[in-house]
Amino acid sequence: MPLTLKSSAFSNNGRIPPVHTCDGDSTPPPLQWSGAPDGTKSFVLIVDDPDAPDPKAPKRTYVHWVAYDLPASAKAMDGKHRQGVNDGEAPGYTGPCPPIGRHRYFFKLYALDTELGDLGEPTKADVEKAMRGHVLEQAELIGTYEHVG
Repeated sequence: MPLTLKSSAFSNNGRIPPVHTCDGDSTPPPLQWSGAPDGTKSFVLIVDDPDAPDPKAPKRTYVHWVAYDLPASAKAMDGKHRQGVNDGEAPGYTGPCPPIGRHRYFFKLYALDTELGDLGEPTKADVEKAMRGHVLEQAELIGTYEHVG
């Protein structure tokens, strides 16, 4: 069974509810996964937006969440993990708040054959470098959002 990532808050390519964005409480959406491959020692979750600032003229990928060393036994986000730094220069989750148009948010879950250990306050690039050569499988869930304000 392949690694799969789902949310009870939105379907793949579906609209992320406002509560999980800057138009609400900016709380992380619930995420669940299954199908971890044999040999999984930890998971990494990276959430980013490749459509910043404007989907019609994207200039950069904005990082919303970097979580790593999620336990191999985990089947959902439960707070038992290390946090990296998002592009808001803070640890943890920053909800979608696109300035122009409807953006796509890629929730990427990686099953690793190792734990990464304490990386300090790593960026997405730091975590990607640390996990290079250790990815057993990847799953992806895409949500979309357009700021109402």
